[in-house]
Amino acid sequence: MMRLAWSPLMLLSIAMLLPGSMVLAKDAEEGTSPAPVVPTPVDPADALDQLEAAYQKEFAFLEAQLRDLRDRRARFQSDSSRAASEKQAQIDRTEADWINLQGRAERVQDLLLEAERELESVEDARTTLEATFLQADSTLEPYGIEELQSAAYLNSPDGERISIVLGHALALLSESGKQRETSGAYFLPDGTEVQGRILRLGNIAAYGFSPQGSGALAPAGDGRLKVWGEAAVDTTAALEAGQVPGLLGMFLFESETKAIEEKEGKTILGVISSGGTIAWIIVALGLFAGVLIVLRIFFLRGASASTEKIVGEVGSLVRKGEINGALEACKKFKGSTARVVAAAVRNLERDRDHLEDIISESILHESSHLNRFGAFILVIAAVAPLLGLLGTVTGMITTFDIITEFGTGDPKLLSGGISIALVTTEIGLAVAIPTLLLGNVLSGWAESIKDDMEKGALRVINQFKELRGTA
Repeated sequence: MMRLAWSPLMLLSIAMLLPGSMVLAKDAEEGTSPAPVVPTPVDPADALDQLEAAYQKEFAFLEAQLRDLRDRRARFQSDSSRAASEKQAQIDRTEADWINLQGRAERVQDLLLEAERELESVEDARTTLEATFLQADSTLEPYGIEELQSAAYLNSPDGERISIVLGHALALLSESGKQRETSGAYFLPDGTEVQGRILRLGNIAAYGFSPQGSGALAPAGDGRLKVWGEAAVDTTAALEAGQVPGLLGMFLFESETKAIEEKEGKTILGVISSGGTIAWIIVALGLFAGVLIVLRIFFLRGASASTEKIVGEVGSLVRKGEINGALEACKKFKGSTARVVAAAVRNLERDRDHLEDIISESILHESSHLNRFGAFILVIAAVAPLLGLLGTVTGMITTFDIITEFGTGDPKLLSGGISIALVTTEIGLAVAIPTLLLGNVLSGWAESIKDDMEKGALRVINQFKELRGTA
């Protein structure tokens, strides 16, 4: 038997469980004075046994409740885990269904896009087919095929319409690919219309035969033909004589509805005219520079030709001491060299430094004559490319104005501005390069003449000084 450790609190509890104590407690509740109670003797061992039995029952009851709570907690945890598992499984199934639906939606979207592309392709094919029918009808219309204008043809399925059009086209190709000769009119190179025989090689070439003129024919527009220059003259002559030409010369063409113009050969005046007013200004400056260069060459040649002759004749007279004769000899010659040497002879008696200053002054005085037109030539050489650049800018502005107004569909509309832009630059450089080169060469020639004049004058002075030293 389990033994308990007694405490004061436990003893008090036992006392309250005794009968006398219960009567006192009841009287206290009713508010009456307690009657004298005679204490009943209690066996402590029985009281302890009763209390211990009560505690054991209470303990057993609490243990039963604890086991029940534990069982209930275990069942709750099990139910919660099972419910959570079911919910998680349900969530997983829902996610799988959502992913499956999303994939199906994407596949449906792809199918829809593919269907739209196929629909667009069908529409494009339909449009192309209708355009093909229109082009075929337009191409075959001149041949007067009545079936292509009938209601049965227009209401036929597309496959039958294609078969009909191809059948007529193949028949026409077979017929038109043959060599045939007809009578008709064509134009000569001078524009005269003549009647004659026309030999057609399919629909790609033709020859005209007439007493007024024969030759290979080219389209002149609106189904008419014209003789193309001097092309295939030998071939035409051989065919007209019924012979087989060794070399078959012809003018191939695709259609007779559009006229083909002969390309004119380029000329200098034509190229300049394509550059506009600025090109003519550059050409005028170039001609003016050419005239100045010729005049400058003439002046410099005259100035350099008599230098050695003047120095030789005057120097010989100075060595002889004939100063007056030397001055008279200088007067016989004309030009810058004669004047510089004469200034040196007139001042031979002066000292050396003063005499050299006089010669330098005379050469500077003659430089304006030797440098004549040199500055103008170099200015023209510098201005010509700038004018070409101005023409380029003007042409590009014209081209952009045309593009803004008419677009870029017709290249012929742009050719005028492009011609100005390119031709003016070409002409400007063509004028500037030789002008600059010749201008610098002539400037060097002038400087060489100045050096020769100075050397000649100094030679005369040295000869005079030698004469004085000898004397």
